[in-house]
Amino acid sequence: MLSQATVRHYCTVQDMLSKPEEKKPQKGGGKKRRHPGEDGGGERKRRESQKGEKGQGEGGKKRLDALSVGYFRRVGERLSEGFEDDEEREMFVENVLTEVKGKAALVATDRTGSITLQRLLPLSSPQQVGEVLAELGGESGSEFKAVSCDRCGGHVVESAVRQMSRWMESSQKESSPPTEEEGEESCGLLEAQVLSFSQVVRDNTAEFIRHVHGSHVVRTLLHVLGGCLGPPRTETRPGGKERSIPPQLTDFEIPTSFWYELKDLTETLMENINLSVTDAVASAVFQTMLTVCHRKRPKLCKQLLRRIMEYLTSRSAAPGVSPLLVFLKDQASSHLIETIIQLSHKPLLRGLYKNHLKGQLVDLALHPIANFPIQRLTAASAKYKLFLRIFDELVQGVEAILAAGHMGVIVQLAESCAESEERQDEMMQCLLNAFHCAEPGSRHVACLPLFMSLLTYEVYYHSDTAEGNISTEIPLTSICYHGSRLVQALAKFKERSLLLSSLRTLSPSDLLSMATDPAGSHVLQALITTSSDKGRGKILKRLEGQYVQMACSRLGSRVLEAVWNSSSVGQRQSIAQELVPSESQLRSDQFARHVWAKFALSHFAHRRAHWQEIQTGESKKRKLFSDILE
Repeated sequence: MLSQATVRHYCTVQDMLSKPEEKKPQKGGGKKRRHPGEDGGGERKRRESQKGEKGQGEGGKKRLDALSVGYFRRVGERLSEGFEDDEEREMFVENVLTEVKGKAALVATDRTGSITLQRLLPLSSPQQVGEVLAELGGESGSEFKAVSCDRCGGHVVESAVRQMSRWMESSQKESSPPTEEEGEESCGLLEAQVLSFSQVVRDNTAEFIRHVHGSHVVRTLLHVLGGCLGPPRTETRPGGKERSIPPQLTDFEIPTSFWYELKDLTETLMENINLSVTDAVASAVFQTMLTVCHRKRPKLCKQLLRRIMEYLTSRSAAPGVSPLLVFLKDQASSHLIETIIQLSHKPLLRGLYKNHLKGQLVDLALHPIANFPIQRLTAASAKYKLFLRIFDELVQGVEAILAAGHMGVIVQLAESCAESEERQDEMMQCLLNAFHCAEPGSRHVACLPLFMSLLTYEVYYHSDTAEGNISTEIPLTSICYHGSRLVQALAKFKERSLLLSSLRTLSPSDLLSMATDPAGSHVLQALITTSSDKGRGKILKRLEGQYVQMACSRLGSRVLEAVWNSSSVGQRQSIAQELVPSESQLRSDQFARHVWAKFALSHFAHRRAHWQEIQTGESKKRKLFSDILE
């Protein structure tokens, strides 16, 4: 039972949220002069807005009235404050959902109402979420389509459907172990509404998967029916850059009905497979379908992959030309083919190359769109013998691919060489030739700056002659992202003496530039940490005199920590001896103070024997663990 104090508190909260927003008095006592006929345009608007659901927006669309918008804005503010206990939160949620009842669609399709509902539904019980969905869908579920295809409403439907991931949690929270019937009763309405929504999607598949907002809801539905979810989708700002990293998925238990529903939904989607190659929005839905099935239903995924490939390769094309070559160069279908390649099993990959791509890889790698699926193919084949054939074909066009600026292909080729431990010598020799530092042999020491900057020898050293020696020392500049990625891949090769020799020829100032560069720091860290103790010692000798500046840099301090963790006790002692005299500078710097603490430099300065004992113990532990892992 709720205490009277709690009830009184909630009456107060409810009253507060129900009040219209008070306007602050203006300067001059609030007696602002009005022109004749100005009656209060605000009063007139307020009276019109109080017509509630009868208010019309642009294009005759029903809009939420201004008082309700203000109410849901204050609800959002209250949610940000948090709650003292579960009882308080449950009462608040119940009160707000009472206000939503009867106008859920209007609230969901209003920007403020939508944002508030998205935050409120995760705090609601599955039964309450089911009730909201039931109202949004109407008696027959026919209203789901309009709400889901609305810019604001789609987010609410997604949020509601996502709550199905809590259906087991709600049962486990009960004090006594729930029976199967009790579990079904607590989530039965929500489960039924998700299934009802899925039926509406199946009845209107083409409209949903082509709609810019509706398609996102279908993708969330596929995740929920499969039993895996990523982080909630956020509204992207215009001009904002989306991260290409795939979201981490979390698995959860699903009711048996979802197992069968996913099969039915995928079957309906396959009936509209033609849209996957003509519409970029629909293509994204098919990619999600394959990703979910690959994770949760591998056998079903294999069937879907085979069927999609059969469809793509059966389309009419020019005589003697595979239709797949056309789809690879198309903006919409190429993304789908990328996903197919990433998820394909060995026989499908082998058939794809043998029957459609053999002899075409260089041409495709030079294409502005098709080069991306070729990168996926190179990555997917790394664990199979198929990679050898792909490498032998692509390596013939490395210079042309570099000239086209499709560095992703070259980087992926190097990464696959490192992963497969095949063709590494050939890859390195090919790069030396491409950057014009293979002959004469004296140019080999220039390879690292050339690879990192992706410039040929003549361009980097401003040389028009073919002379072998470097006439003037050029400061290290223009380290680029793909150049950094390339060298990091080459650093994983078995034979990397050329890179290390080139690194040791760089001046201390160049090494400092690398350590403090967003792209170069990763290269320096990779080369130092993967070197032998003797090789690392030679590089650290070149870095002497730069440690303080590295420690005071955001990026350099991270490199220094990584070097420290891979160094011997003697090498650590040399680094510490250089850092300790600059104690005041290091301890006052926002980055270097962490270095001072992690390296235990106070111990080094005042209790050297104790510091030595600690470092020796850590070194032995690290060696022991590395021996076990090897």
